[in-house]
Amino acid sequence: MESSVLDKSRVSWARERLSLLSENIGSVIRGKEEVIEQVLVCVVAGGHLLVEDRPGVGKTTLAYCLARSLDGDFSRIQFTSDLLPSDVLGVSVFDERGREFIFRKGPIFANIVLADEINRTTPKTQSSLLEVMDRSKVSIDGATYEVGRPFMVFATQNPVDFEGTFPLPESQMDRFLMRISMGYVDYDSELEILRDPNLAYDDLRIESVITTEELLEIQKMATQVFLEDSLEHYLLRIVQSTRTEAEFRSGVSTRGLLALKRAVQARAICEGRDFVIPDDVFSTALPVLVHRLVPRKATADAIEERKIVQQILKSIIEEIPAP
Repeated sequence: MESSVLDKSRVSWARERLSLLSENIGSVIRGKEEVIEQVLVCVVAGGHLLVEDRPGVGKTTLAYCLARSLDGDFSRIQFTSDLLPSDVLGVSVFDERGREFIFRKGPIFANIVLADEINRTTPKTQSSLLEVMDRSKVSIDGATYEVGRPFMVFATQNPVDFEGTFPLPESQMDRFLMRISMGYVDYDSELEILRDPNLAYDDLRIESVITTEELLEIQKMATQVFLEDSLEHYLLRIVQSTRTEAEFRSGVSTRGLLALKRAVQARAICEGRDFVIPDDVFSTALPVLVHRLVPRKATADAIEERKIVQQILKSIIEEIPAP
């Protein structure tokens, strides 16, 4: 194997910082180690995260814990049917004193943006996020504004069979690096939650453990993780196989392929390695690729539909020999 450009001591430092971040979130989100690991992979990869599950399982709390563990700016947008694009991005207002228009930034200008129940707003407002999620920039009245770095949209949504929801279009689903679900916690973990008197967000015992500068450094390191030629071909074969699978309406896009690359590199850093191994692919392929695929035979139950896509994708991966 070729040597990595990364310094071993810096990789160890990154893992220590990420372990501290994981423990900090885990002090509140109990019994969800795998979910927290997936969140960290998405953060290190510099991507956006969509958490889909039924109400009350901890989606919003998870976002709060992540945001409070970072010393950056945080904002929450409660998506509703009457929300307008200007309520998210901002608006230009006329200043009587200066006799000019001044742009007032919307809540999207933050390091961590919680887009709560994103599928309860209209497609028009949903589409206002496309540019900022792709380029980390907002274009208003001919001017372009940077939202800053790091930047992450942490979106939650209820299953689409819930009343008052608008399914996210495929173009927007493709902007999310990963889609995960929380699920119910185990008995012992839920008993701990039941006995915890500090359940309100303002009472969460959690403090910042990582700076934005440290996170940016770790994100930069992830892009330099070594990916062997055989693993590059492995990723490409998986993605191209989804395009020829008869059970899918269409396959994973090139954006999805690049997202998978970023995710496997990020997981390597989270595991304290400066190189990718096949296990990184096995652990990230489903949360990165499933939401980019639509079965040819759609069902009314979104959760059941996702399970069908997962099963087909698992079969595809199992049929392709790992390097």
